[in-house]
Amino acid sequence: MRILLQPLSVSELTKQITLALTGPEFQSVAVAGEISNFLHHRSGHMYFSLRDAQSRIKAVMFRGRNQRLGFVPKNGDTLVAMGSIGVYEPNGEYQLYVDLLLPLGMGDFHLAFEQLKDKLDKEGLFDAARKRSLPVLPRRVGVITSPSGAAIRDILHVLTRRYPGVQVLVFPALVQGEGAPASLIQALAAAQETNVDVIIIGRGGGSFEDLVAFNDEGLARAIAGSTIPVVSACGHETDFTIADFVADLRAPTPSAAAEIVVPLQEELIANVASLQSRMVSFVQRKIQADRRYVRNLSQRPVLLRPEHHLNQQRQRLDELVTGLGRYERHGVFVKREKLAGLVGKLETLSPLATLGRGYSICQNERGQILRQSHQVVPGDVVNVTLQEGSLSCIVEGRRT
Repeated sequence: MRILLQPLSVSELTKQITLALTGPEFQSVAVAGEISNFLHHRSGHMYFSLRDAQSRIKAVMFRGRNQRLGFVPKNGDTLVAMGSIGVYEPNGEYQLYVDLLLPLGMGDFHLAFEQLKDKLDKEGLFDAARKRSLPVLPRRVGVITSPSGAAIRDILHVLTRRYPGVQVLVFPALVQGEGAPASLIQALAAAQETNVDVIIIGRGGGSFEDLVAFNDEGLARAIAGSTIPVVSACGHETDFTIADFVADLRAPTPSAAAEIVVPLQEELIANVASLQSRMVSFVQRKIQADRRYVRNLSQRPVLLRPEHHLNQQRQRLDELVTGLGRYERHGVFVKREKLAGLVGKLETLSPLATLGRGYSICQNERGQILRQSHQVVPGDVVNVTLQEGSLSCIVEGRRT
């Protein structure tokens, strides 16, 4: 049998299948099925299969994803798994990489909420690193909510009770209904043009459907792009919205948001009084310590009798001058003795001393000293140096 095609290795074939599954139609899928062979590995990852009456697909949900689950799946649960299709190349098996697990039968609002939450989370809009701290003592607070709801009354009551001097700017907006997201975005944009130090955005409690305006993607991005810190206060303590996740801080209720934003004036006054008392005590202790230091300085002998200390130094100076004179005289004496010894040595080694004992120095006409008789011949002129004077002689003969 003749092979017409170039054969592929198993790895090459697996890589081609992997590339084929990277298309957009396989990167965002929702699969409903019953969980089987569930294993929650000690690494934190979840491995299981999704099956129906005819088929089964392997699935994995890594620890970074399943930590946000509000429940622990188990065999027999029927769920919707959202994620992407990929290939586990070592085994050549395609499987579902799960990003989100939802109970089957979840409403459209809940499904859209989870999908948007997962999307914005991946984009980093929920990251704590991008969130800003609230001002310690804001002068102006902006409030975005319905002007006729209970939330605005609660917020104003708490703000004026806790810190009566704070200024409040209300930006009216719809908090429910079809036009609510656009109205909230418009109010948030208007707040950016003012000098408010912090913004509270929210409403009172309600059903999940009542809070849908605060799960709008456009509003979430507007909150993330705000140049002013935003506190989200939507619903009751147990309610969570997309706005809560993206805001700089989430408050469980509108009243709690007001308590978070401004300090209690009585506590501020008490803190200032405490700081003032501590400052006065510190200054008093510092003054007392400095007084003791000055008193100790004033009792020192050098300050009580300054002339005595001066006389002591004068006497010490005289002693040093006297000692220096003795040192100089002794040094001169030692050097003189050393010089005399050197002079004696020079006199001993001096050629004049040798001449004084009857010796003489003979040199030829070129000035060379003659030590041996064969250095001259008869008729040569020889200069002889004596202790006193010199002779010019002609050699008549020589003896060896």
